[in-house]
Amino acid sequence: MAKYMLIMRATDESLARFEQTDFSEMLDAMGKFNDELIRAGVLLAAEGLDDPKEGVVVDFTGETPVVTDGPYGETKELFAGYYILDVASKQEAIEWAKRAPMTAGTKTEIRRVPTIDEFPQDNEWIRKERAWREQTGQL
Repeated sequence: MAKYMLIMRATDESLARFEQTDFSEMLDAMGKFNDELIRAGVLLAAEGLDDPKEGVVVDFTGETPVVTDGPYGETKELFAGYYILDVASKQEAIEWAKRAPMTAGTKTEIRRVPTIDEFPQDNEWIRKERAWREQTGQL
């Protein structure tokens, strides 16, 4: 099994369509999909994100960090939410992504989440993180 993150990316058109969608309809569609993921035993985390206007960006491209109120950049740079799935393969993550509701006009980026075991185990910081993960029941 491997962890994959499904990053739900919006477009101007999909955001406009989403804003016109009845909230209870959206909850029902997402709830049914989330329930499928739970029943399949693959869902580790899922969160939607607040309106980009409420966010900030910390830009480190200059000598000192610059904080800018959102939204920032183009809509295609934003993501509206994510899922973290524990699945057997990238192909299985792709198949789940293809089944997600409310995705017309959007894109979903799929990225594997490396495990702590893939990092140098003799590193002091990796040892500390491993101890923290064990203490909090994450390992």
